[in-house]
Amino acid sequence: MKEYHAKAIRNVAILGHLGSGKTSLSEALLYIGGAIEKKGEVERKNTVSDYSLEEQTRQTSLSASLIPVEWKEHKINFLDTPGSEEFIGEVENILSVVKGAILLVDATKGVEIGTERCWEEIRKRNLPTIILINKMDKENVKFEPVLESIREKLGKRAVPFCWPLGHSDLFDGFANVVTKKAHIYKDGKMVEEAIYPDKMGKIDELYNDISEAVAETSEELLEKYFSEGVLTEEEIKEGLRIGTLTGDVFPVLVSSALKNIGISTLLNMIVDYMPSPIDLKAKTGKDLKDNEIVRGSTDDAPFSGQVFKTIIDPFVGSISMVKIYSGSLRTGQEIMLSNKEQILKTNQIFSLMGKTQISVDAAYAGDIVAVAKMQDLFTNCTICDKKDPIVFDKVEHPTPTIYVAIQPKNKQDEEKISVALQKLQLEDETFEIKRNPETAQQLVGGQGITHIGYILEKLKNTFKVEVEMTEPKVVYRETIKAKGEAQGRHKKQSGGAGQFGDVWIRFEPCKEDFVFTEEVFGGSVPRNYFPAVEKGLIKILEHGPLAGFPVIGVKATLYDGSYHPVDSNEISFVLAAGLAFKAAVDKIKPTILEPIMNLYITVKSEYLGAVMGDMNKRRGRILGTEDLPGGKTKVIAEVPESEITKYTTELKAMTQASGRFAREFNRYEEVPEHLIKKIIEEYKKQMEQ
Repeated sequence: MKEYHAKAIRNVAILGHLGSGKTSLSEALLYIGGAIEKKGEVERKNTVSDYSLEEQTRQTSLSASLIPVEWKEHKINFLDTPGSEEFIGEVENILSVVKGAILLVDATKGVEIGTERCWEEIRKRNLPTIILINKMDKENVKFEPVLESIREKLGKRAVPFCWPLGHSDLFDGFANVVTKKAHIYKDGKMVEEAIYPDKMGKIDELYNDISEAVAETSEELLEKYFSEGVLTEEEIKEGLRIGTLTGDVFPVLVSSALKNIGISTLLNMIVDYMPSPIDLKAKTGKDLKDNEIVRGSTDDAPFSGQVFKTIIDPFVGSISMVKIYSGSLRTGQEIMLSNKEQILKTNQIFSLMGKTQISVDAAYAGDIVAVAKMQDLFTNCTICDKKDPIVFDKVEHPTPTIYVAIQPKNKQDEEKISVALQKLQLEDETFEIKRNPETAQQLVGGQGITHIGYILEKLKNTFKVEVEMTEPKVVYRETIKAKGEAQGRHKKQSGGAGQFGDVWIRFEPCKEDFVFTEEVFGGSVPRNYFPAVEKGLIKILEHGPLAGFPVIGVKATLYDGSYHPVDSNEISFVLAAGLAFKAAVDKIKPTILEPIMNLYITVKSEYLGAVMGDMNKRRGRILGTEDLPGGKTKVIAEVPESEITKYTTELKAMTQASGRFAREFNRYEEVPEHLIKKIIEEYKKQMEQ
């Protein structure tokens, strides 16, 4: 592969709803671009981008892949992204390093939920976008309703640059509205012909629409259009490029990835209309003293880049994919990992095509490459010239929405599982690993059950560790509701030195987890035994009297007692304090507390009633709602954690997969009386098992 500089580079993400044909499009782009001699097929499990065992088994993309294509003296770095919304981390990382996007729409289905989600992410970043209507060769495709759904749901700025052509409902090709030429495909080859006479009226109408859209991109063009009524082809092309870059125009193209129809037109459009790394805004970062720096994508600027994806290879180790923002990177070059102010040396640089490594000696500003065997690098870290340090902001990801408990099928794998999960977390920052010391469960949190399933499959296939999945236990607490006092007296005589400790302790509710005070007068309990009394209380409160959950919200005041000059010792007062708490249980009215979570739910307004009604059934409290752009509403609620252990799946069902939410712990709150007995029974059952 040749060396390319910023002006000749395009970095473009491929996005779309699950099953819209992103992987098939990647194959077609590689084939038409001459990178591969034969196209792979998803069903045959031989595509370039879906190379992992997990992707081939499920026949869907689960991880982003780099697809570099050389076209007309340009290098286009396509980044194929997963279609499932549960892999949002991959999509966010990819969108942080590209300057353009292709949004696929399935011609047989129109705009779907996943299409809208991708569109939201694209618009959030103001990325120039080409909308590609794929699968035009399928039966019973009605183009105009699909186009109407795009304009209705994605905006009126979606402008058709192509119009499908064909006889007897067959998709033979399309008319290019800008050039007014027909691109007809015969025996796998494109032939440029005159547009069918019966279609010219429509093409002229669309040409006028495009001319109007272009005229609105500048005052000069608008004035000329009004005075002369026409624009030249060059003016239209330049206006369309400006309109595409600014987001005033979103070109709509048509394709059949399986039949290679429309692929060369798409490649031409990307070269002509998509931004290079030097277009639009330059990258900003901060120096080591927190001062802002701007780095333009030029070769003569100091080197800077950011790792946006990590791949764990069991044989090679970690592979880091890097977007070069400025300067150049060469094999053997000394660089700084600025997040840690650590000097490193590059071992080898290569481009990736799926999993295939293509060696390069050097790469320049704007390009995307990979480096291997640099174990200190991690996703979102910044690497740079050691003389001109810079740190780029990390991409913020959503926190997990669902947790499962896992345990290895083979007990010998217990140590192995922790190491394997930590390596997988280097690849994916949107899942979380934590061990709950109270339940002794190993928890894995993710964006949904598909996401977690993928992680556990990789655990099995890559690290040879099989696990069993169970529901996580909710971590309850116990507390007291009333004030009470009791004596704790520990006396033990066994021939030699005895044990004696005697305390009177007053217990009362408080807002802190635990407070210990003393009001002892006259030395009834010597001061040197106060820490032993506190230690005894802390120990007894680890397991509450109702179901053994930790006890919080207790203030204990030692106010009297007695001691023996010979037999009293520290252990005696530790045990006496525990006995005092047990003796006071009937007076202080213990109860169970449950964790309450803050929930931030985003739904289409049409589902608002269903979501709010469902929240009431879950003992939730709606704290407020907020109208969002695009006909959406944000619901802010509080709800017990026990009621939302499967909420990810249930919210999808309620909102036709369009709803999403984030959660965070708020506080503990008393469990309703009628549920306490059930919780105690479940806990005792678990302990017996």
